[in-house]
Amino acid sequence: MKLTLVAGARPNFVKIAPIIDQINKQIEKDMMIEYDLVHTGQHYDKKMSKDFFDELNIPNPTVNLECGGGSQAEMTAKIMVSFEKFLKKNKSNLVLLFGDVNSTMACAIVARKLGIDVGHVEAGIRSFDWNMPEEINRIVTDSLSNYFFTTSQTANDNLIKSGFDINNIFYVGNVMIDTLLHNISRLVKPEIWKSLNLKKSKYLVVTLHRPSNVDEENNFKLILETIIKYTDDVKLVYPAHPRTKNILKKLKINYNNLKIIEPLSYLRFNYLVKNSLGVITDSGGITEETTVLGVPCITIRENTERPETVQIGTNELVGTNPYLIKKYLKKLVNNKWKKGKIPQYWDGNTSKRIIEILNRIYG
Repeated sequence: MKLTLVAGARPNFVKIAPIIDQINKQIEKDMMIEYDLVHTGQHYDKKMSKDFFDELNIPNPTVNLECGGGSQAEMTAKIMVSFEKFLKKNKSNLVLLFGDVNSTMACAIVARKLGIDVGHVEAGIRSFDWNMPEEINRIVTDSLSNYFFTTSQTANDNLIKSGFDINNIFYVGNVMIDTLLHNISRLVKPEIWKSLNLKKSKYLVVTLHRPSNVDEENNFKLILETIIKYTDDVKLVYPAHPRTKNILKKLKINYNNLKIIEPLSYLRFNYLVKNSLGVITDSGGITEETTVLGVPCITIRENTERPETVQIGTNELVGTNPYLIKKYLKKLVNNKWKKGKIPQYWDGNTSKRIIEILNRIYG
């Protein structure tokens, strides 16, 4: 069995790490598996990429297509051209894709046009919000996939309602949680812990980055000021990527309890989350990690493609209206948050299930 694994952005690295670990374990048992790891270069920051690869024991990619930059259309086109050249020279039984970034969609199109099977890890999740580029990527990727590996029964149901063959849909769990559980004992206290004088459960982590929240400057400022006002001077630690940091500079927000820091590596960021009072985010993946860690989470979005984190986990979907956020902030700082449970199959064995299924199909 020959697999081509594709990673394009930092969330993909987290999802791909346990798959590679499981493949290597099977190779040690004399199972006939080969793989190529393709990095499209969609997100390529030398330090951040190296940190993720080193910390999660991901081997150097077979190739880095170096297709970052440009508009979404330009990036997608560059990835398609480069990946087609690679795939023509490096035959494969299956291209295994992860999540919902531009690389995922671009490589699905190329693989199917070359007559190569596609497997989609994290298939079937839906926000039903067509304003999200990720939603378009999900729908296109699923429409082209041969095999679907899902994180939840909701994702299964979405695929079945769309007419996909139930025999090709596999409810396996969450590979991001594999990575979290495999590394939970390896989390690293970040250097800012001491410099910011942080203490366990005495600070909140903020990760707001979506254009819908940060691009409209007045609204973004109002959201931040609401958070600051209703968190009772609890320290707010905000790892901000360069684009968001530039917007924050324009807003000239300067509050003693808001600490804007550089992005953190995987092991350091999750140490920060695990030991926090709670997280305020507009990310999807973080809501899954906080659910497993039992950490309260406020999601400032109108919808979520991960409803199980709200229905079962520790997440609350609060919308984007700053005036409606305050009641959730009060609950958070007063330790009156709901108790969550961990969804089925989020147990650290998802990657093992995926490789077992692929071995049955192609072995």
